[in-house]
Amino acid sequence: MQPFVTARLAALPREADVVIVGAGAAGIAAARRLLADGMSVAVLEARRRVGGRAVTVSLRGHPVDLGAHWLHAGPINPLVRLGRARREPMRRAPVDGHLFVRGRTGRPDESAALDRAFALADLAMTRAARSGDDRPAGEALPPLGPWGPRVARIHGLVSGRPLAEVSLHDFPSMEYADNLFIAGGLGSYLVRLSAGLPIRLDAPVTAIDWSGSGVRVESAAGVQHARAVLVTAPIMVLQRGVVRFTPPLPRDVEDAVHVLTPGIYEHVVLHWPGSPFHGPDRLASLVGTRRAPPGLLTSIDGTSFHFLELDQPAAASLDGRDPHAPARHARAVLAEQFGARALHGLSVPVATTWRRDPWSHASWAVVPPGRFAVRDVLKAPVGDRIWFAGEALSRAQWGTVGGAWEEGTRAAEEIAKALA
Repeated sequence: MQPFVTARLAALPREADVVIVGAGAAGIAAARRLLADGMSVAVLEARRRVGGRAVTVSLRGHPVDLGAHWLHAGPINPLVRLGRARREPMRRAPVDGHLFVRGRTGRPDESAALDRAFALADLAMTRAARSGDDRPAGEALPPLGPWGPRVARIHGLVSGRPLAEVSLHDFPSMEYADNLFIAGGLGSYLVRLSAGLPIRLDAPVTAIDWSGSGVRVESAAGVQHARAVLVTAPIMVLQRGVVRFTPPLPRDVEDAVHVLTPGIYEHVVLHWPGSPFHGPDRLASLVGTRRAPPGLLTSIDGTSFHFLELDQPAAASLDGRDPHAPARHARAVLAEQFGARALHGLSVPVATTWRRDPWSHASWAVVPPGRFAVRDVLKAPVGDRIWFAGEALSRAQWGTVGGAWEEGTRAAEEIAKALA
């Protein structure tokens, strides 16, 4: 599928102070900052588009995000701050959601009990994380009664893996009061922010030689010499040895790259004009059935599009099956909740597969229990010539486009200072 909006890019300079590997949020942020500081940059992107794991496509003439969709943590998200300065069309995410129990609307007491369970879980995990002990996040969950499995499943969805496999310091707060969406799609927003940048598309980097005084970067676009290189490619891509480093990276850096695990969060995009969901952009909990989904975002931007979310266990159950398996799974989930007759007019135009995408291999990177310090290892420059950036390095906004932008800016500031 083609992006809803395409980028107007500048040509690469003949010589660059800094080569940036990747034109996702981190790479775009870094390029903008370095150019503002008077440095020359060359951005090399493996895909035929910018944005990385944020891409907006056109479905039935409407912009729909197939990757990142939320602007999380508004008060600290640099893309929210920048969007307001640019007068971008942002809207606040609703706090109230839907609750359905075996097809009926949840009672007020049931909704209140679910909200209390989430509040208790957040409080317990926050307190446990303050102790400094880095253990599995799931061990900090208190007894939550019948709503406990639901709370753990949703936390596992937004963590990218089941809580037994996630560092306690990485659990995401379920507070949605400060989250926003952007009209036209988050992927399209990044395209606008990339306008005029010197980016070469369809140019995967294969080798970085830092044995000399600068760096030599090989890609499908040829060879680039620079004073430094900023690598923003997803960690799971680096784990597969796609980029060869000469000499090899220091052992502690190599270990930090390989200790991170793939976070899985996929969308099955539904077009369902006759759905029972009312009000735009509301989260829905469907409970009481065997196939209760971990997440569902309904009536996106007030349209008939909805995201049925797949967590890591659900996505793994579909791997190795035919391309129509996600659509059958979505239909089975909804039929079990609302009955087969309610699905009249339902279609599934696309299901995402970031876990199998050759330039991502995951939705984001997850820090396993006991390894929370890997982010600081990856933030340190290698030989004052190689820097890393991306969502995986963000402490407060990991797994998000805002976190990637934050880290791209941080790395650019360090590079500009080092090369000044």
